[in-house]
Amino acid sequence: MSESTDGRAEERRGGLGEFLRTLLSGIPWSERAEATETVELEAPASGALRIDNANGRTALIGEDRGDIEVRLHKHARAESEEEARSLLGRIHAITRDTADHLLIEFDIPRRWNRRGRVDAELRVPRDLRVEVMAANGRICLSGLRASLRAKSSNGAIRVEDVVGDVFLHTSNAKISAQRIRGKLMARSSNGKIQLDDHEGSVDAATSNGTICACLEDLGREGIVLATSNGRIALELPEKVDGDVDIRVDNGVIRNHRQIAGSSRERSGRLKGTLGRGGAPIKLRASNGSVSLR
Repeated sequence: MSESTDGRAEERRGGLGEFLRTLLSGIPWSERAEATETVELEAPASGALRIDNANGRTALIGEDRGDIEVRLHKHARAESEEEARSLLGRIHAITRDTADHLLIEFDIPRRWNRRGRVDAELRVPRDLRVEVMAANGRICLSGLRASLRAKSSNGAIRVEDVVGDVFLHTSNAKISAQRIRGKLMARSSNGKIQLDDHEGSVDAATSNGTICACLEDLGREGIVLATSNGRIALELPEKVDGDVDIRVDNGVIRNHRQIAGSSRERSGRLKGTLGRGGAPIKLRASNGSVSLR
């Protein structure tokens, strides 16, 4: 190949590369920027904390401390590197301390071709009452010694090592709770609910998903598990006093416990007593099996 041919080929490659770079620079969210920021806050006099995070993961850890530490990992995407950095600089935490609670939320300016999110990790006093709201992001909570509420529209929720009443709700993801000591209510529209090493009453329901629950102690209000499409597996302590009522519409009941006075009103229902009876144990599955151990 002649020198002139090589030159023309090189020119074409260079022109194509420049064209691609120009094309990509105009695509929304093609450039990224990230930064980390730490904010320290006083614990609220109200003893309550609320976190609103529209886009991003939220992790909250209860510790033996008197203040609140908020670590923010900020992400920005825009049509150019300069605009991504500019957007990153405008992402920040907003706090409002009211008589009811301390509110922490995140201001993320956005346009059609620019997106931002905040992954937040908070370390807080153990005895704070906590509420976390997330539109699109996973929620992880641990180490608290007070009541908590967590709701995510599109993101899994994981809670562990909590002493207090717990309410969890997600629309399209899994709920996992371990070592909870207190009343637990869990709701998921499309996702599995997994409960391990739980002490206290339980009210859990999902429209499309399995429910697996392992209890160390049954609260006086008992346990209610319900799913429209999925199986239920419940493991109870060796000694428990409760009134069993299991119902399935399209599925089978597998019972591995000695239930006194057990009766099957029809093929899809089992009723009877464990121990001295008392706490209700209600299991409902429309399309799926139920297992009691």
